[in-house]
Amino acid sequence: MARDYYEVLGVPRTADADELQEAYRRLARRYHPDVNKDPAAEERFKEVNEAYHVLADPDTRARYDRFGPDFRQIPEGAERAWAGAGARGPGSRPPGGAGRSRAFDEEQVFVTGEGFDVDLEDLLGGLFGGRRASGPMAGADQEAELKLTIEEAYRGGRRWVSLAGLDGQRSYEVTIPAGVVDGQRIRLAGQGGRGTGGAGPGDLYLVVRIAPHSRYRLEGRDLHVELLVSPWEAALGSTVPVDTPGGEAKVKVPAGSSSGRRLRLRGQGLPNPRGQPGDLYAEVRIMVPPKPSRRERELFEELAKVSDFHPRRGR
Repeated sequence: MARDYYEVLGVPRTADADELQEAYRRLARRYHPDVNKDPAAEERFKEVNEAYHVLADPDTRARYDRFGPDFRQIPEGAERAWAGAGARGPGSRPPGGAGRSRAFDEEQVFVTGEGFDVDLEDLLGGLFGGRRASGPMAGADQEAELKLTIEEAYRGGRRWVSLAGLDGQRSYEVTIPAGVVDGQRIRLAGQGGRGTGGAGPGDLYLVVRIAPHSRYRLEGRDLHVELLVSPWEAALGSTVPVDTPGGEAKVKVPAGSSSGRRLRLRGQGLPNPRGQPGDLYAEVRIMVPPKPSRRERELFEELAKVSDFHPRRGR
């Protein structure tokens, strides 16, 4: 007997869409063949994938809740016949029960619906080893993570992506939009699970995950970067270069800037094809010579003598 889909995902029957998605992502990361080499993990991954794509669709979930694991054998319209039979039919299961009830009696039960007659033994006999109904079933949508650097997310472009699937390694040429953000999904139509009975395949969704960067910190479309300046550049003011994913830019450091001051470069963050681009924030960080020369030391000593600046005053 197939396991209950709610049990597979570890969620209650009242779980909403967010709870289902969270459970699916957690389990998919744990059992995906790319990360889990246990021979049993592949079957577990297939089970999790199947459970999620049934419960994530409201219509399919409603049929599953009513008819249980064999809901695909119930033709469309049978819900009315089931409702007409209610709890009066021999061996009928309670609404919402995904587990099997005791088998129907040997006699055939007929229910007259709205303009049609339904033989429940014919419709539901397949559930208990008798005749079975079958039909085309569209393939399930699938998800995989696509890891990008900040530079790749900034520029976009085309690249080949290889993914391990149940039928082996597959490669896809993916168009990455410029300015794609973490969590954004890129759809590859018709590249998901295979359909049955002539039905079309599902779609493959690549979920963008932007990797941490040694220089930049990303918040939405805004970029944050440290701006290293000398004491005299910070004290006197200057224009200094700063690296961005789009190339070198110039930032004006106002006179009297201290470490921690944020300077905004409007529109220098990630592009946005549908609106305003992000900004780049350069945070001033004052650096001193690690080994001052004799002359540098003399000048710093002279400055210490003549300056009345006290950075800790008032704290």
